[in-house]
Amino acid sequence: MKTTHTRNTKTISLAALAFFAAGLSGSVAACEVKIGAVGPLSGPAAQWGQAIKGAADFVAAEANEAGGLQVGNEKCKVTVLAVDGKYSAEGAAAAGNNLVSEGVKFVLGPIGSPEVTGIKPIAARNNLLMMSDSFAKNAIGPQWPTVFHLGPGPSAWADPIIKVAKAKFNLTSVLMIGPNDQAGTDVADVAGKVYEKNGIKVGLEYYQRGTTNFAPVVTRILRAKPDAVDVASCPPGDAGTVIKQLRQAGFTGAIGRLGGPGTDEIMRATGGPEVIGDFYWYEPIFIDDKIREMGTRYKTLLKADPPSNNFFYQFSAGARMVLKAITAAGTATDTAKVAAALRAMPVDDPNLGKGLWIGQEFFGINQELSLPYGVGLIVKGKVQPVQRMAAATGK
Repeated sequence: MKTTHTRNTKTISLAALAFFAAGLSGSVAACEVKIGAVGPLSGPAAQWGQAIKGAADFVAAEANEAGGLQVGNEKCKVTVLAVDGKYSAEGAAAAGNNLVSEGVKFVLGPIGSPEVTGIKPIAARNNLLMMSDSFAKNAIGPQWPTVFHLGPGPSAWADPIIKVAKAKFNLTSVLMIGPNDQAGTDVADVAGKVYEKNGIKVGLEYYQRGTTNFAPVVTRILRAKPDAVDVASCPPGDAGTVIKQLRQAGFTGAIGRLGGPGTDEIMRATGGPEVIGDFYWYEPIFIDDKIREMGTRYKTLLKADPPSNNFFYQFSAGARMVLKAITAAGTATDTAKVAAALRAMPVDDPNLGKGLWIGQEFFGINQELSLPYGVGLIVKGKVQPVQRMAAATGK
């Protein structure tokens, strides 16, 4: 049975107790590698945080079932401490400080610009190695040598998706909507420029995070008469509400989502693909039989269904890379040495396939993990097969 212990906002996941089930000796148990998992575990973006926690639990269980993680001459158990970042800078900063107090050196997450912005100073001061995900323009950079980026962001993949959407839905104008914080404004700025590069006129609309009634925003959108509305980095719950209210108000244009995943939640919130109509989105992971194997493996190891959000697969690949780098560096304390091993490591996940380290052109540092992704489409209320795209090069 899977057990959790909650203290304050911190959840110490004991999924890693699969380590003990494997019959490892007490001498090995004395060696421990702690992985922090930070993301929103409450609120409209909770689906993303649960994906991060699930990925950490899964990769820890994988390592422990294999006898522990090789660190130098020792085999170490891997444990997970999950903390709610609350999708805010303050929440993520508090989460980072909590993890530091527990002796954590490696962090999976957080996600979104507010959380990543809040925790980066903590990571820099305490030499934390982070594998985070944010579409912020400064998500990573040379000044944060131990902060890595899952993704990549829209600077790498927006162009091919917009080209597909423009051809399919005959777009000449788009209105981008997002929260009025860095999570919304950075994505709108980056993706907006790519729309414009493709000859599509861009309008912007922002809302206060925590809004539940989008009627005034919907009224302004209808007045602008765009061909498409892009809900970009809106959390899945917000995006579903916006789309539902747009359709109820009579908007018939295409809906885009050049932000994080959450299509299943959006369809649930809106009432299904028939209500959504025409929709295009960035799918971080192209689901195939190799990916489905991870879901089956998760059930075997953790006796539960895997998180429904596809960030789970992406963060699992990132967590695997971090653990391999710890083994390659031969240390679980010197994060600079682990970071050097990580950035020199070829990207090749057993389930997600071959990828690339990118980011030099946009961020000034090659610490952005790029893996194959997908372009999703709903056309006239019918879900189309996701189109697989090779790992984005960032150029």
